[in-house]
Amino acid sequence: MSSVLLSVRDLSVTHGSGTRAVPLVHSVNFDLARGQILSIVGESGSGKSMTSKALMGLLPPNVTATGEAQFRGANLLDKNIAPPRGTGIGLIFQEPMTALTPVLTIGMQLTEAMVVHGLADARDAKARAIQMLERVGIPNPKQRMTQYPHELSGGMRQRVMIAMMMLLEPDILIADEPTTALDVTVQAQILDLLRDIVRDTDVGLILITHDMGVVAEMAEDVMVMKAGRVVEAGSVHQIFQAPGDAYTRALLDAVPSVETASVDSKPTDSQALLSIRHLSKTFSGGRAFGIAASVTRAVDDVSLDIMPGETLALVGESGSGKSTLGRILARLTKADKGNVTLAGTDLLSLEGAPLRQERRKIQMIFQDPYASLDPRQSVGAAIAEPIKIQTTLSKADRAKRVAQLLSRVGLTPDMASRFPHEFSGGQRQRVSIARAIAAGPELIIADEPTSALDVSIQAQILDLLSDLKSENGLTMLFISHDLAVVRQVADRIAVMRAGRILEFGPTEAVWASPRHPYTKALIDAAPVPDPSRKRSARAHALDTFPMTPLIEAAPGHWVAL
Repeated sequence: MSSVLLSVRDLSVTHGSGTRAVPLVHSVNFDLARGQILSIVGESGSGKSMTSKALMGLLPPNVTATGEAQFRGANLLDKNIAPPRGTGIGLIFQEPMTALTPVLTIGMQLTEAMVVHGLADARDAKARAIQMLERVGIPNPKQRMTQYPHELSGGMRQRVMIAMMMLLEPDILIADEPTTALDVTVQAQILDLLRDIVRDTDVGLILITHDMGVVAEMAEDVMVMKAGRVVEAGSVHQIFQAPGDAYTRALLDAVPSVETASVDSKPTDSQALLSIRHLSKTFSGGRAFGIAASVTRAVDDVSLDIMPGETLALVGESGSGKSTLGRILARLTKADKGNVTLAGTDLLSLEGAPLRQERRKIQMIFQDPYASLDPRQSVGAAIAEPIKIQTTLSKADRAKRVAQLLSRVGLTPDMASRFPHEFSGGQRQRVSIARAIAAGPELIIADEPTSALDVSIQAQILDLLSDLKSENGLTMLFISHDLAVVRQVADRIAVMRAGRILEFGPTEAVWASPRHPYTKALIDAAPVPDPSRKRSARAHALDTFPMTPLIEAAPGHWVAL
């Protein structure tokens, strides 16, 4: 590393003023040099993003920053200094879909900033944009220039954001949770890309995250924040091997590892609770100018059994068909063909009152609890709704049941009158779990229930699900792309790709001896929370896989070969 790019001293952020002033960030100090990767770690509300926004001059109204942030001979916190956004410091947001303009093509958004900053004329800007898209690994860059954000995958949108920042040739990149919502293979690609950019251009990278596996994989230095304060800072090896603060130790203890198993597989000699046979679902884009659009096989001839009391994990990348399969089982999406039986009852043939009666037995926990809860409905009313529909309890008894459920998921009965926006993300997910178990289901479909949560909150939610499963004898289909979580919670695993099941079997058998190359790619791409085992070249997802029928490669271990 060479000279210091950014020197931050006594950075503090306050909301309001006078007697109503609320401190959000307290006296943060750090230096960033060329070629350095500094990771700022902490849970939601710790002040990580607020620190970066202060440096970029993006604080909300009535929020002020004090202290010094010396960059290129100027104090970025001085109100008279224009923040060097883009050309000096580039910010990569967590969710590229909201950061990109939906009504402008990718090409227009890539070239606009270069032209505005006077770095290139329109023709040169276009040529440079195409080169940068190719540099960040986007195929067919000329074609992508004419497309809109919604036509790209999440991983490609994040690559576009990185390309947009790099075209302005900044000295510093701030990546704010750049891989939180991405699959493990896409996450590996984005992390490798960021690492290559730092190596090739000698920029300084501030990586903001709550994923300790990503920190171990990427960072050289780490700054741990809690409640707006830096509780510990040091080299990545020091932080992971000898953490000095109790909060840092708690964060590390909460990190799930792909190398840690905590589930003893259930016996599978009993009759299946849920049986899926030859299930298929396709989606079509409709017709344009009388020509049929391409057809996507979201679920392609899937057959599975879920045994009573077990947790079956459905693993795969976005677009593999996992959520579509879950929605078909809950009768939220209609299948094209196939059979689904729950305790001997054919679910797909039911309509009207019989369907409502059986639907009580299958409930879903969605990935985003804020989107799945009605913002105008109190959480008490949301939890009571399925009880009202599925039972004959009186209003008073329903209120008692709601209070019991809130207490069971770690909340308090007085919270029943609050609305979703008054809760944190972890608390909202607890509300969603209470709602899901309210009617006494036999099968829970958990669709990425912890993917957007901090590691400590994630650990709490997983413990809660495990306790509820044991107490109530629940069976669970756990949909996820987080392999470390899956290994901790699942009895068996089904690996899904392009609508097909490529491999399934007992969790430990699949981990110890993965038979399909796609399964091996998923396991290899998962970051390990150990900085001494950084992987310089991880396997990425393969594009094509054999679609032959499953064969039994070992007792209970099936694979497409």
